[in-house]
Amino acid sequence: MTYLRLFWEFFKTGLFAVGGGMATVPFLKNIGLATGWYSQTDLMNMLAVSESTPGPIGINMATYVGFTVAGIPGAVIATIGEVTPSIIVILIVAAMLTKFKNSNYVENAFYGLRPASSGLIGAACAGVVLQVLLRVTSTAVPDSLFMRFSWDGTVSWMGLALAAVLLVLTNWVKLTKKWHPIVFIGLSAAVGVVFRFGGV
Repeated sequence: MTYLRLFWEFFKTGLFAVGGGMATVPFLKNIGLATGWYSQTDLMNMLAVSESTPGPIGINMATYVGFTVAGIPGAVIATIGEVTPSIIVILIVAAMLTKFKNSNYVENAFYGLRPASSGLIGAACAGVVLQVLLRVTSTAVPDSLFMRFSWDGTVSWMGLALAAVLLVLTNWVKLTKKWHPIVFIGLSAAVGVVFRFGGV
């Protein structure tokens, strides 16, 4: 039963992952809240790892959660669940692409998908900012589609300062503006380690 649930939960995530990995974050958050397999902090940590290494967040999270819940078989099943919808959609699209290439229905469907994926990505970004920088957490409300938000009254001033410095360095400082993103990821990780071990 655990294997089936792992497959199904990540299958749903993969099915609605239109627009890329960040669009899956709201679905992944919901899985954690509904199943208790991982906390929001675990999700934020995996998001940080996924954005600083090759590999999308959905597949990384599926493999990690599958392994922690049911070992290597769980990791394989959850990962297969995550990628199966993409394979199915690609096969269907490839088979129909020639036939519906200039179809108004297809064009209209993409017209609706673009704002939907933008909304999911925006929700993911807002969720990361709220949790990591402003310390706002959410919990599922039993028998409801709504979430309950709570704030512990603190703000991550170091996180806000780091975000502001990165914003300035990547957009307005001529010398650092053209640096590769991996440089900023490495520097941010180093700053996090130094300040965490320094007790700041």
